[in-house]
Amino acid sequence: MTERDEQRESDFVDKAFAQLDHALDIFHDKVLRPIFIAGRAIAYSFVIFLMVIVLVVALVIGVIRLFNVYVFSTHQWITYMSIGALLVVGGLFLWRKRRPIKLRK
Repeated sequence: MTERDEQRESDFVDKAFAQLDHALDIFHDKVLRPIFIAGRAIAYSFVIFLMVIVLVVALVIGVIRLFNVYVFSTHQWITYMSIGALLVVGGLFLWRKRRPIKLRK
């Protein structure tokens, strides 16, 4: 084989690898990147959701303890009645916002 044939063969190999690299780049950009972004978004939203749940539970416990110890120290039932009333009002508000199944579409 001459030197010219080797150059021609290496050019063919270089072009083939360049085409393969280009195809893999397109596949990565069109297919894999959206999958990675969606997975990342799902993972972060799950972590944020769990953090919000922990924060809400801690705040509710803190408010109940604050009311029981400092605000209504001798009448703890007032704390539970006020929290129950807030939950009932919230439930009634959500109940009024509901729609029948036929109108949801």
